[in-house]
Amino acid sequence: MSFKNLLLLGFGFFGISLVWPLYNAYVPVFLKDFNLSSTVIGFIMTIDNLFAIIMLPLIGVMSDQTRTRLGRRMPYILIGAPLAVVTFGLIPLTRAIQLLWLMMLNIIFMNFFMALFRSPVIALMPDITPSEYRSQANGVINFMGGVGALLAYFAGKPLYDKSYGLPFYIGGVTLLLSQLLVVLFIKEDEKYKRKSSEKMKFENIYKKTFYELRENMRDVFYSKEKSLLFMLVSILFWFIGYNALETFFTSFVKFNLGIKESTGALVLGFFSLTFMIFAIPAGFIGAKLGRRKTMSIGLSIVILVLIFAFFVGVSLDNPSLITKVYFALFAIGGLGWAMVNVNSLPTIVDMTVEEKVGGYTGLYYFFSMAANIIAPPLAGLFIDYIGYNTLFALSITFLTLSLITLQFVKRGDIKAQ
Repeated sequence: MSFKNLLLLGFGFFGISLVWPLYNAYVPVFLKDFNLSSTVIGFIMTIDNLFAIIMLPLIGVMSDQTRTRLGRRMPYILIGAPLAVVTFGLIPLTRAIQLLWLMMLNIIFMNFFMALFRSPVIALMPDITPSEYRSQANGVINFMGGVGALLAYFAGKPLYDKSYGLPFYIGGVTLLLSQLLVVLFIKEDEKYKRKSSEKMKFENIYKKTFYELRENMRDVFYSKEKSLLFMLVSILFWFIGYNALETFFTSFVKFNLGIKESTGALVLGFFSLTFMIFAIPAGFIGAKLGRRKTMSIGLSIVILVLIFAFFVGVSLDNPSLITKVYFALFAIGGLGWAMVNVNSLPTIVDMTVEEKVGGYTGLYYFFSMAANIIAPPLAGLFIDYIGYNTLFALSITFLTLSLITLQFVKRGDIKAQ
């Protein structure tokens, strides 16, 4: 395992993780200028997830089939990243012009171009890393992504206060430079490169892509050994539990406990901070104990944290004391969440052969992004009809279901070399 190569590849994930928090934080505010309802804005903000569940599995498989002089992943980065940067930088300009159709067109294209190169960037990790080091490698990648997200939150505010366009311009340039580092310094295996005398037929790539996509879906649902299906269902369940909590936690603490929403956001920030710090150690733990066992321990930690958090919320009347306990609990929860997330993608890609890594990376993102679409309306429905106390119960239920289904996963640990 080359730590230098992983660090360089980590910049690819760093750039992607820097852009999305800026997009999610400020685009809803821009859309309010057009007098849109919160419901409509909420739907617009799911466009990225819709593109993800449709395009990421498809592009992942397509990159598996692609052969160019640069390799099979790089063309998607070279095409998608610059166009994503341009459309991302145009978002504040379309706000200034005040044409809704232009803003929507730009948002749609920006999400399309981001989806075009995301799977290929992530698939490079297992491409360049042997099986026994993939958990550690994914820890490095997740650490870099966490740095990008934190930078977006902390640097985005002063930039936005100076000019609402600055986070988009600087974020776009950073994304471009980060992907350029990947293209310049990460070298793909020669067997995936096309010689100058060979011609690449897009018709063949198209046919092979849909054939392999169909085969991947057969692997999920029709294989006699169901480890892949149970692993993907586990991913779906735990992201439903996580995203429900992430979406409504600040509302929960404000309307149910009398704690400021900004304080609630800071509690979630501690969760993200400890996740980032523990990402690399979580990879080494997965390699030592085994990935399924490590993920099971991590899920158990998060479930216990949420159970304690629920009882603290209903039994204590002092918002200040609740806040202090929540900071401690969620910091511990971030450690458990790192053990889960860092080891999940390596488990998926180690269930297949090297030639299908991109397609299986796409399957991972299909199920994780599907959770982003399911979780917010489901949690909102329970809150509307029963109350905010159902938020923890819903998250605990889905995380527990994921822990149960995870026990049926029999493959995906380190392959014998």
